[in-house]
Amino acid sequence: MTQTRARTVFLLAHTGRPAAIRSAELVVQGLLRSGIGVRVLAAEAADLPLPAEVELVQEATPQCLDGCELLIVLGGDGTLLRGAEFARASGVPMLGVNLGRVGFLAEAERDDLDKVVDRVVTKAYEVEERMTVDVVVHRNGDIVHTDWALNEAAVQKVSAEKLLEVVLEIDGRPVTGFGCDGIVCATPTGSTAYAFSAGGPVVWPEVEALLMVPISAHALFAKPLVTSPDSVLAVEVLPHVPPGVLWCDGRRTVELPPGARVEVRRGAVPVRLARLHHASFTDRLVAKFALPVSGWRGAPH
Repeated sequence: MTQTRARTVFLLAHTGRPAAIRSAELVVQGLLRSGIGVRVLAAEAADLPLPAEVELVQEATPQCLDGCELLIVLGGDGTLLRGAEFARASGVPMLGVNLGRVGFLAEAERDDLDKVVDRVVTKAYEVEERMTVDVVVHRNGDIVHTDWALNEAAVQKVSAEKLLEVVLEIDGRPVTGFGCDGIVCATPTGSTAYAFSAGGPVVWPEVEALLMVPISAHALFAKPLVTSPDSVLAVEVLPHVPPGVLWCDGRRTVELPPGARVEVRRGAVPVRLARLHHASFTDRLVAKFALPVSGWRGAPH
């Protein structure tokens, strides 16, 4: 029988990674020893070496985090974005442990597991909110799809041999139109993800803004645009051209028929992230991308 505990943490892991399985075992053992309950999805429990005290939930819904003070996610960027879906819907802060490559959303690395457990036990972490975007797809004047994203909403072509023909709009006014592989509408958090790969700028997370970044546009004016966080970005797929597709955080997708209109605006609900470190975003950027800073001497005193 599962023991009732005063504090509970939800654990989400990429069970396809051996490192995640071992990491999950260490985290669970450390939390249980400290009197903190652990809850996991039953679908993942079969792949994890879990003791009987761990609470299992059958359905992956926002309600499965009811009563949890924290969501710990073990995995790469894809797993962290999956965790963000739970975090946003439930309002529970997410603490990511990176087991992948870059892991900008993660707060700790695999070697930091003991520190992660200690900080959770002592509640030695801070919570910050990250801006999201809400996405609405219109067709013939009707709303046909709604979604959201933490990193980006990307409108992309479907056919490899044909460009996606679009017109871009900001705050109800047309900006430009061209053929391209796609358009990335990103948050500051997403500026180091797909938008970065498409040539967009890195935006510090405390800066409130929206980004619109073309992907391989066949045009003279196809520069990344940075707008007010209160702007409404729109991408219209021209009629009588091949369809496109909308991807939100690379996880959720819907087809965009010719004539579809995608509107992206600041999200009503943020994602809450648990932070263990006070390191600046500059230091995080240098570390994650292994940027060369040798020879730096700093400002004179």
